Amino acid sequence: MADLLLSVGRPRESVPESYIRPASQRPNFAAVEIDGNIPIVDLGSPDKSLIVAQVGQACQSYGLFQVVNHGISDELIQQMRAIGNDFFHLPAEEKLRLYSDDPAKKVRLSTSFNVKKETVHNWRDYLRLHCHPLEDYLAVWPSKPLAFRDVVSKYCTEVRRLGFLLQGFISLSLGLEQDYIKEVLGEQEQHMAINYYPPCPEPELTYGLPSHTDPNALTILLQDPQVAGLQVLRAGKWIAVSPHPNAFVINIGDQLQYL
Repeated sequence: MADLLLSVGRPRESVPESYIRPASQRPNFAAVEIDGNIPIVDLGSPDKSLIVAQVGQACQSYGLFQVVNHGISDELIQQMRAIGNDFFHLPAEEKLRLYSDDPAKKVRLSTSFNVKKETVHNWRDYLRLHCHPLEDYLAVWPSKPLAFRDVVSKYCTEVRRLGFLLQGFISLSLGLEQDYIKEVLGEQEQHMAINYYPPCPEPELTYGLPSHTDPNALTILLQDPQVAGLQVLRAGKWIAVSPHPNAFVINIGDQLQYL
């Protein structure tokens, strides 16, 4: 069972066959550019009309942007980073009891998107948690590390608040009432994935995640501060999103694009 997770056992010296992508699907690092113009929106600006305009322009021009001064404390962000790292360094037996290849399961540790159907796995492990309503799921979240439930529940609560704030700015940018998107989407679910991307001995053979769109309304992503791991397709070119310190990357998901 240990073979099912990259975070279990010794670091790989080569990429296992089940992670090697066909030649036509392998990464082309030479084609990736770094775009320094990806919008960064300061949500702490006293000029609300400026925030609305910047969010609207970012949604139209890029479909994603980064936000700073978002109201989530640097301390909580650092705690979240630390608890995620601590989880993936737990003993193997502790993690493996959370493993599942059932995509419908509300709390599970896995790899790839759908292990049962895919022939090539993604070079990542992830812990998927449903987060709303918190009281429905908190008891089945991991109990280790000891601070996990406390830190992650606070983080999820703050991220949900941020999500509704952003939906309000997007609504206003479209000339709608501030609560329009929130009300149209109704009682919105919330889930999160804590991703672990181990060092890869042959990165030219595989992906952490292949190209995809997000099926939800908004994705609020906290990137590794040292790695421009996220790439987005714009005008036919893949561009790397350089992480801004303690910023969140906001991606417009399918639900909003086709609302």
